[in-house]
Order: sequence, then structure tokens, then C-alpha cells
Amino acid sequence: MKIKEIPKNERPVERLLLNGSEFLSNEELLSILIKSGNREYSSKDLASIVLHECDGDLSRINYSMLSKINGIGDVKSASILAGIELGRRVNRKVDSINNIKISSTDVVFEYYKDFFSDKKQEYFYCIFLDVNKVVIKEKLLFIGTLDYSVVHPREVFKEATLVSASSIICIHNHPSGNVMPSKNDIEITKRLVSAGEMLGIKVIDHVIIGRQKYYSFLENGDI
Repeated sequence: MKIKEIPKNERPVERLLLNGSEFLSNEELLSILIKSGNREYSSKDLASIVLHECDGDLSRINYSMLSKINGIGDVKSASILAGIELGRRVNRKVDSINNIKISSTDVVFEYYKDFFSDKKQEYFYCIFLDVNKVVIKEKLLFIGTLDYSVVHPREVFKEATLVSASSIICIHNHPSGNVMPSKNDIEITKRLVSAGEMLGIKVIDHVIIGRQKYYSFLENGDI
């Protein structure tokens, strides 16, 4: 059934304006982002197909997935991805961690947990702090399975020196959801801590983030 064939008070846009977005299903919200269908599918049909492709998990949606769907071109893909990213940013409370005071590991976890939710590879970030533990800058340094050859202290502390950081916190994700540190994670952390001691830039913590949980080297006494 085409959207125009649905009674006006049952159409997604009208229902959102009348009742509020919280009363709409994921399919209806997606159909609003998609806006229009084609000769074969209505916007609601396309929304249903998108949800089927990602098994109902909106955090898994990416451009590669959307580009394979007949009726979802670049414009619709961009609209869907932008809507999902806005949702993530609202959930993260702030667009940037810069100028945020890191008072506990929970602050780091709350900021990064949703960002990593759909990542299929390991992403290694560092946040660089001033003497008051306020974030000067965050930077993505490495993508991929972490090992000695990938995570080199030179790259980490070069950036720390450039921004005159007093300390750093390392963060990376485990796509598997298991947050226990691997042998490589432990060795990399030891290597970074040792390099930081020589340079006078303290590695405060290394946080591993999985599915809605984390492992802190600091909290577990490993730093």
C-alpha cells in the first residue's frame, strides 16, 4: 500500500506530529527518513526491507548494506545514516569530549560506548589531558587488530607532545563484546606506560569497551 493510500491520520508523519515520535515504530521512523518510495515499493516497504537486512538492529546499518537495496539510493542512504548518527550523538550527550574533565572511567565509557556499538574492527583512540585532567584533544590513531607493529608509542606520544598533554588515556573496542584484555592488549599497555614514564607523560588508563561494558586497566590495578 502506498503512503497516499493510507488514511491521513495513520500516516507516519501525521502520527508523529499528532502523537509524538516516541509512539512510532522503527519502521515508521525510517519511512519518514526515506521520504518516498518508487514504483515497486512504498517508503514503508523500503523501511521494512532495511530493518530486515540489519536484523532489526539499527546500529548495524551502514552504506554498504543500504546500497544493495533496490530503491535506496545515495540520497536516501545519506538521510538514514545521518538520522542514526544524530541519534548516537544525542545519546552521547555531547558532540565532542574536548574540554570535558575526566573524573572517572565512567565518563570515558559513557562517551564512547555507543560510538563503538556498530564497529566491526578495533579502533584505538587516545585522549590527551592537561594537568587538571581536562581533555585537550581526542584522536583516532589506529584501526585494525592491535599488536606491537600497529600501536607504536612513537605515534601516541608524538601527538601528546604536540598538544602539550600532561597525561593520556587509551581507549579501544573489542567487536566481539568480550572486554577482557588480550595478551597483546596487556603488552601494548605496558609498553605505553613505560614510554610515558620516560617522557614524563603519564598513561592514566587503558579502557577496553565491549557491548555495554568495559574493562579498565586502572580500576583493575593493572596500571
